[in-house]
Amino acid sequence: MEKVVIYQIFTRLFGNRNLTRKQHGTLEENGSGKMNDFTPKVLKDIAAMGVSHVWYTGIIRHATQTDYSKYGIPRQHPAIVKGRAGSPYAITDYYDVDPDLAVNVTQRMQEFEDLVKRTHEAGLKVIIDFVPNHVARQYQSICKPEGIIDLGEDDNPEHGFDPQNNFYYCPGERFSPYFDLYSGEKEPYLEEPAKATGNDHFDSSPSQTDWYETVKLNYGVDYYAGRIGYFTPIPGTWYKMTQILLFWASKGVDAFRCDMAEMVPAEFWRFATKIVREEFPDIKFIGEVYNPYEYRRYLLNGFDYLYDKVGMYDTMRSVICHHAPTSAISYAWQQTDDIRDHMLYFLENHDEQRVASDFFAADGKKGVPAMIASVLMQQNPFMLYAGEEYGERGMDREGFSGNDGRTTIFDYWSIDTLCRAAQKKLTKDEQQLFDIHKKTLLIARKEKAVTEGVFFDLMYVNQHLQRQYVFLRKAGKDLLIVAVNFDDQDVDIDVHIPAHAFDYLKMKDADVTATDLLTKEKQSMMLRADGSVRMQISGRGGRVWKLKVA
Repeated sequence: MEKVVIYQIFTRLFGNRNLTRKQHGTLEENGSGKMNDFTPKVLKDIAAMGVSHVWYTGIIRHATQTDYSKYGIPRQHPAIVKGRAGSPYAITDYYDVDPDLAVNVTQRMQEFEDLVKRTHEAGLKVIIDFVPNHVARQYQSICKPEGIIDLGEDDNPEHGFDPQNNFYYCPGERFSPYFDLYSGEKEPYLEEPAKATGNDHFDSSPSQTDWYETVKLNYGVDYYAGRIGYFTPIPGTWYKMTQILLFWASKGVDAFRCDMAEMVPAEFWRFATKIVREEFPDIKFIGEVYNPYEYRRYLLNGFDYLYDKVGMYDTMRSVICHHAPTSAISYAWQQTDDIRDHMLYFLENHDEQRVASDFFAADGKKGVPAMIASVLMQQNPFMLYAGEEYGERGMDREGFSGNDGRTTIFDYWSIDTLCRAAQKKLTKDEQQLFDIHKKTLLIARKEKAVTEGVFFDLMYVNQHLQRQYVFLRKAGKDLLIVAVNFDDQDVDIDVHIPAHAFDYLKMKDADVTATDLLTKEKQSMMLRADGSVRMQISGRGGRVWKLKVA
């Protein structure tokens, strides 16, 4: 088995070394990273960190305030674009590549295909976004293959809902949100009849807190009549969106991270994933699903992995910030124990605040015990967001994004830690943070006790530990004792190992020498059923003891 480790990269930002960082800066002022920044050397270094999959976020062409009309790309009205660069989740052409990412705009698809090839040659797999719930308000494909009918092209806009329409409409109403529709232009943005907005806002007047830059796609669900589904005959949107998946799979994409997957009916996913897998049997689907009551339904309908956000992520955040005891981690994994191999753990992504931000823990090191535990406690995948491994703070005031503890997805910018890492100018603390991330990920990828071993949670017999979390992993004769410390201070703890663990893991009493895989430090241990093992753990650190047992 393989431990899946996903490295999320916001492609526009990753390779950008422009340090201007002007608030609300243009492409010319602040620059943009390119697909060609991912040289064989860069990709080799990413793979050497223990990564198996790279999620290139923001590949497909989306709404932007940058004018690419000289390349035949339709210009977007700035009133309905969030930020200078625009959101990668407001797609303007599902069959095109974001021109910001290309060195030669006219060759942007070829540059993407070359990126896929280089990524595969580095031993990595490629993930891109599939955004099924909504598109940009001015969606228009100029790159669709011959024979493809564009979204909305054959709609009847006189019908608010029609199972064969691709969009929802407000007949007789003009798009009239509660904000300026000029944004410095001579003419206002005009949309009549208005289309429903992406976050299930079904009237013509979304607010600035809505996803006003997007329009909702219609999968045959009548929201006006209480979410009644009309799936026979198959809605046209189903076919069109499945064609998009097939198109990108044919480019060598190995997996799709499916944005807001639960806002699209599960029946569509069963239909689409079956068709795609018939042609590309190894393709994977990762779903952004936040409702735990829907997890199993979406897994049954085609998903391989789902975000574990409201369970494990929220729990780890609370434990990191000392708002919950470490026993809460046990409760979190128990809620999804029957589907544990399908839950994607993470501490950061483009939607969440950086661990090191003032809005979270204010120090990247404070996330280390949560990272070690999240990576090693199960066989399920783990996701790392580029910059997290250096303690990127996300405290810039970039423009539209504002100072919110997140790395912007709307603005042209460059990421401080990634720039300094490329120049080998990291601080000592940042380098140490990177080193422990790399060591942990490599342990997860190489140790059989992690990739195929059994997990045994020790917290139920170590209730005296309020800020430490301890568990075992075992495969064959290899045993890992993992202990992490969420306290800011160094601690000496006694870890009780019950007789039940010896029975369950088929172990015998033994005197052994254990090696900490993180530090190479050795320690003699007397393993006894219902005995204890004493160890020291540094503040916000961890131990991964490896030993051989009979």
